[in-house]
Amino acid sequence: MRFIMTFVWAFLLVTVVNYLASSIKAVDFVLEAGYVPAAALAILVFVLAAVIPNESTPDY
Repeated sequence: MRFIMTFVWAFLLVTVVNYLASSIKAVDFVLEAGYVPAAALAILVFVLAAVIPNESTPDY
């Protein structure tokens, strides 16, 4: 479920950025242009989650 929701959130965020950029540049908004960047963002989030350690830091 976390993989699906990560992709959904990535798609929503990329779509918002795509919409804002196309609005600022005064070009047509294309929804399909967000599929590949959303997948790349989701994969980046998965990689970062795998690299960041889960254990807590020791108290000194």
